[in-house]
Amino acid sequence: VLKLFKLLHRTRQEVFKNDTRALEAARQKINEEFRNNQDETSEEKINELLKIASDVEVILRTSVIQAVHTDSDKIVLIPRKDLLQDNTPYLDKPTKK
Repeated sequence: VLKLFKLLHRTRQEVFKNDTRALEAARQKINEEFRNNQDETSEEKINELLKIASDVEVILRTSVIQAVHTDSDKIVLIPRKDLLQDNTPYLDKPTKK
């Protein structure tokens, strides 16, 4: 449980880097959820909560991207390495294998 708690906070710090409002909101939400369930004794319920927390960490790490307004009509995206993937070139004519 503690390992996952720390992992969520490390992911939060990486995903919301330089965004103090988002960092604080995510910190409060993570702490609140773990605090609300700290007295849980059912092994089944604990495993379910750990699965949810693990899924949230993966979603944060792989799906959230920061954007910064630079002008009234421009936004700059700040991708992380976790979001970048190798690009597969488009082929007009499929090749036979």
